[in-house]
Amino acid sequence: MTNSFFQHKQTAHCESGVISNLLGHYGLQISEPMAFGIGAGIFFGHLPFVKVNGVPGTTYRIWPGAIFQRVCKRLGVRMESEKFSTPEKGMAALDKVIEAGIPVGLQSSVYYLPYFPASYRFHFNAHNLVVYGKQDGQYLVSDPVMDTVTTIDPESLTQARFAKGFPAPKGKMYYPVHVPPTASFEKPIKAGIEQACHFMLKVPIPMFGVKGIRFLSKRVRNYAENPGDRKATLYLGNIIRMQEEIGTGGAGFRFLYAAFLQEAAVMLNKDELSKLAGELTKTGDLWRNFAFAAGRVCKSRSADNVSYKELSDMLLECAASEEVFFKKLAQVKL
Repeated sequence: MTNSFFQHKQTAHCESGVISNLLGHYGLQISEPMAFGIGAGIFFGHLPFVKVNGVPGTTYRIWPGAIFQRVCKRLGVRMESEKFSTPEKGMAALDKVIEAGIPVGLQSSVYYLPYFPASYRFHFNAHNLVVYGKQDGQYLVSDPVMDTVTTIDPESLTQARFAKGFPAPKGKMYYPVHVPPTASFEKPIKAGIEQACHFMLKVPIPMFGVKGIRFLSKRVRNYAENPGDRKATLYLGNIIRMQEEIGTGGAGFRFLYAAFLQEAAVMLNKDELSKLAGELTKTGDLWRNFAFAAGRVCKSRSADNVSYKELSDMLLECAASEEVFFKKLAQVKL
């Protein structure tokens, strides 16, 4: 069957994009930046003990699924969410729900999605997309990071939903069972801002928030000795990949959060939020500059052009900028 009523909108990031598209389908209009902000999506973490494709993990946003859970809780949306022990059960459950005309959110691995360009298909198991119907044996897909709707064959979708590795999707699917026709965004905006400030400034673990950026800076400074030049290139490459290619990446998430603050400034009639949005875009530019410089080091396979010390100093500048920003944001009377 087809579901021609589902409206696809391209967005910058998969999880907040799926939220915007799914809730919009049921009449609750929420922009992608607003979903990202209410869900307190902005974050930073560097986890040397969590290996992604064999190298330490770096994240510029909160863990997968958290944005969705927070937005639903704060707006009074009830979701049905399931994981499955076998691919057969997972695909049968998906078919049953879309047969009823219900668009379904899925967690998947980018590697097995054939509509992605080959250079973007690597093992990342936390990509979100919507399947909204089935036609001629193909599933109809609204992937929020693509400019148009597309299709996928059952075998590829099964592989994407049940990919091995961390985090294992286990066929996760989710769809709304109750969406309020209208919702007040004022309290959710305030709760999202308070939570984001807490996670960036007050988590007492050195690998998270502003502390986490400084923690990474120290490690990058010593990359030439530990893990050594060859591995350092891989480590740096993954930091850039997580920043620039996964979802909107580190800088992109800063621009997305700035867009949220612009919207929130209007809704709450708080000009301070608009001014802070401008400051955060400058932080986004600092992250972009870091990625460019780190990319030069990776491509030359040596630190001839830019030293690891210089990269470390650039990260310290990002940390200082984010600390000033979030302290100011925490002091705004909402």
